[in-house]
Amino acid sequence: MIRRPGPGYWALRFCTLGHKSTYRPENEFKERRGRPLLYDTPRTIEELLEMLTASPSRIAEMTEGLSAHQLVTAPGEGEWSGRHVLAHLLACSDVWGKYIQLILGEERPTFKAVNPTTWIKQTDYLSLPFQALFRAFSLQRRDLLAVLAPLPPEDWNRSAVVTGAGRPRERTVYTYAQWLANHERSHFKQFHKIAAALRG
Repeated sequence: MIRRPGPGYWALRFCTLGHKSTYRPENEFKERRGRPLLYDTPRTIEELLEMLTASPSRIAEMTEGLSAHQLVTAPGEGEWSGRHVLAHLLACSDVWGKYIQLILGEERPTFKAVNPTTWIKQTDYLSLPFQALFRAFSLQRRDLLAVLAPLPPEDWNRSAVVTGAGRPRERTVYTYAQWLANHERSHFKQFHKIAAALRG
């Protein structure tokens, strides 16, 4: 059974303001030589839908042939296992996917940013077998795509005011879908590296 915080966890963060956080997802990748931050790499809506659709199958392909033990084993000291990477992606999808639902469910809501690395501590993701995480990730992605795929273009521009990470910022449905797709793509090399090290 996947353990996640209940609705009260989100209600607290969506209804109260003023929580101070230093988390900024864009800090996970440095801007280099004038290129845009990885999170903000421009994509068309069609490209985002293709990338989000492909992520589960890409992960399955990269980890094919690894045993259940290998999938939860880090290739070296201080490194992440395949389970840790997937748990991280699932936590980000929990948080950013929830924001997409909130933006679509209300007219320009205001809410506080939740750090996915804080959110994951409220779950049991890092203790679950890889396949249990993969099933949860795949089902979650199916549900998210069922929301995003039929959206008219104007709904991708629906926005929210997000607080808790410096000055309030405006984020859209497109923003969070863009972050999800680009972020997941950035971790594919990590899956490749882990699998290669474990296969020897």
